[in-house]
Amino acid sequence: MKSEKIEYTHGTLKFIGQLFWDEAQSGPRPGILIFPDAFGLHEHARERAKRLASLGYVAFAADPHGEGRVYSDIPSVAPRMQALGANRAEWRSQARAAFDAMVAQPQVDGSKTAAIGFCWGGAACFELARSGAPLAALVTFHGSLLPELPGDGHIRAKVLVCHGAEDRVVKKEALEAVMAELSRDQVDWQVIYYGNAAHGFTDPGTDKRGIPGLAYDKRAEDRSWSAMRDLFDEVFG
Repeated sequence: MKSEKIEYTHGTLKFIGQLFWDEAQSGPRPGILIFPDAFGLHEHARERAKRLASLGYVAFAADPHGEGRVYSDIPSVAPRMQALGANRAEWRSQARAAFDAMVAQPQVDGSKTAAIGFCWGGAACFELARSGAPLAALVTFHGSLLPELPGDGHIRAKVLVCHGAEDRVVKKEALEAVMAELSRDQVDWQVIYYGNAAHGFTDPGTDKRGIPGLAYDKRAEDRSWSAMRDLFDEVFG
């Protein structure tokens, strides 16, 4: 397994993502872009990137905040989240910069790409897809979801939303709005509910944060990862 930090820019902002690939394999391979949760590019996203690389993909963990910043709690990261939520055009541009950095790598087959996202990173996946990025697949895990904007292009990717049945962070209305958008545009989509699972179910470190409404659930984590693998097998062969 090899790893390399990749710097990329958008405007005056510098981002530091991390690329993972299996050097034992040759030739360009499908690239999977990973959007971490709101806290930034920490071990959770890097570990998932390593898992994807071990499956034969090239995985690029994006830096959602710039300069590799990682936040320790919600109050400290909230201004950043609010700023991008209020300027989704900028959010999409930053997400697209991460995508472009990934496909520029020689290990990546730019015609075969997907994006996955956790919590806040799930919303980033949808923002990227709505901007017209040529994704073959999009997967969110307990993803934050936002309704489309007027004039948005149609999502072309196959979509898998992995959602905890006990998630009290993501509003039911937001999920229903996204499903209505996907149905209207005849996207190939799935939403899988995981019984008894709350927000943040894929991260073993969730419980240590002590945030109300968030909890780790290994069964939901394992099942959602398997569902993602099945979709990627279908899309990439």
